[in-house]
Amino acid sequence: MLYGKLSNESEPYQNARAALLKAEMALRDQRERVAELRRGLPLDTKVNDYLFHEGPSDLQQDSPISEIRLSELFEDPRKPLLIYQYMFGGAQKESCPMCAMWTDGFNAVAHHLNQRVNFAIVAQGEITEFRAWARRRHWDNLRLVSSAGSSFKTDLNFQDSREEQFPGISVFMKSEDGSLCHFYSTSAIMEENEYRGLDLYTPVWNLLDLTPGGRGDWLPSV
Repeated sequence: MLYGKLSNESEPYQNARAALLKAEMALRDQRERVAELRRGLPLDTKVNDYLFHEGPSDLQQDSPISEIRLSELFEDPRKPLLIYQYMFGGAQKESCPMCAMWTDGFNAVAHHLNQRVNFAIVAQGEITEFRAWARRRHWDNLRLVSSAGSSFKTDLNFQDSREEQFPGISVFMKSEDGSLCHFYSTSAIMEENEYRGLDLYTPVWNLLDLTPGGRGDWLPSV
């Protein structure tokens, strides 16, 4: 059954929709195949226990500021740790509008994510500046961390030698012996001049793709 089917659809429309349905199902199967390949990545890349900075759980307060290790972001060591690599800090003096849109969405679903993963947003900017921006966005449900002063961003290639920032997501695991492993990272920039690597992690562009005009050249604004 094709849901949303109307009784007055023309034959050209029905034929085009049937072809589209086959393509949509093939895309679903490809996404599942990609996820299967991702799950098969070897868990053998050790990483340092980087030092970060974090403020209090109450976003309205900015003290005390604590030093915290990457390992301590594993509130539940049995779960993977997902980190969104936020573009703010270094040469990125203002927040990336796309990062803000993605993080708006993460804030809304954080209580669902936390059932299966440890989740944090990491920016290179100073923690008090990052929290001030987060207050403007009402990100009350997220763990916000600063990697200022560490090589975390550069080691994972989310910051270059000029301190230019790149958005992305990284996944880490904690071994039984307490060592930390990098499992997977991806960026909005997949290769040089090849973008849209994070599109699946926000509904906005995907919903726009449902419309006759598609997403066009639309980009979010802060």
